[in-house]
Amino acid sequence: MRAHIIQHIWFEDSGTIGEILRDRGYEISVTIFDKNETLPPLENIDVLVIMGGFMSANDEDKYSWIKGEKAFIKNAIDSGVKTLGVCLGAQLIASALGAKVYKNKQKEIGWHKIVAKDQSFLPKEALVFQWHGETFDLPIGAKLLASSEVCENQAFSFGKNAIALQFHLETTPRSAKLLCENCRDELINASYVQSEEQILNVPAENYAAIKAIMRDLLDRLLGV
Repeated sequence: MRAHIIQHIWFEDSGTIGEILRDRGYEISVTIFDKNETLPPLENIDVLVIMGGFMSANDEDKYSWIKGEKAFIKNAIDSGVKTLGVCLGAQLIASALGAKVYKNKQKEIGWHKIVAKDQSFLPKEALVFQWHGETFDLPIGAKLLASSEVCENQAFSFGKNAIALQFHLETTPRSAKLLCENCRDELINASYVQSEEQILNVPAENYAAIKAIMRDLLDRLLGV
């Protein structure tokens, strides 16, 4: 079983997703676009995971790989590859499936609650890690899975093999720290943006809880 992870920037890796996939017996390969790495043949992939990044899914003129990545994602979904997108990855899935990506009415950064609209993959409520300024419309045929107070479309499923999550369930203390260090300019004074201290000074239970949700979601997606 083979899983491939797309990273857009070096400091937004797969976190606990990679750990869970290895526990399930998957061999993992990685493409990191900011290291000028290329995508593998699609026929070599059983699971595709698309991670986050500071760029927009609309930045095709700024980043030459975005257009090709969207086509790769669309082909993967159409081919039945199990596909999971996180944050930018979710926005790229939405765009690849023909939906619009645009600025959300508020930036949402830190630990915020989501409420499930459909509990096939997520619990009724959860405190999750967020770091985004954009959102997306639902692709035609997608099922809304979760919303937050300030962002209606937080997660969706598409068919039987694709899930898009605007929020981060894969986050670890290390990855949260790296985000704060490398994207500190986004920590503005705003209603739904927490301070670096608020983001990092949370109990270990926060990370354990989102890892458990991530494990359950992946198992359901993979049919474990």
